Amino acid sequence: MNDRSAANATETELVLTRTFDAPRELVFKAFTEAEHLKYWWGPKGTSLTVEKFDLRPGGIMLYSMQPESGPKMWGRFVYQEIVTPEKVVFVNSFADENGELAPNPFQIHNWPEEIWNVWTFEEQGDRTILTLRGRPLRETPEGNEAFRGMHDSMKQGFGGTFEQLEAYLASIL
Repeated sequence: MNDRSAANATETELVLTRTFDAPRELVFKAFTEAEHLKYWWGPKGTSLTVEKFDLRPGGIMLYSMQPESGPKMWGRFVYQEIVTPEKVVFVNSFADENGELAPNPFQIHNWPEEIWNVWTFEEQGDRTILTLRGRPLRETPEGNEAFRGMHDSMKQGFGGTFEQLEAYLASIL
């Protein structure tokens, strides 16, 4: 397993790369099928329920996350592009239970409403290099600064999420 940040990222863009000891098709399925996502997506200690799942350009995944303590949170992906098994492009945001945009539950000042994401899945023998690239969809100086200010926290959060994915992949190989 290996983590690295891409050197060509913009100042605002969050770029994370992780190598998984699993075939690309399996890693892609783990990210694009609801029955897999519930086992690993989200922060550690949070249970995920996929409420709606429509994997196609313009389709939406609506999900809820229940932390061990605290209120249930909602989120959504609006899929933009799917290239099986190479790439998924989506916009994610906090949502309400109806899938409508909602303010971030952490009350982070100037947090962007929507984040543009490009996840690529690169085959390397029987391993997969997953690269996440994210940035505010409608960039403003204040939103960019809030997003940049949370890079370390997001890296830590995705580190835990990727550990869960790694364990899940190992359990189904």
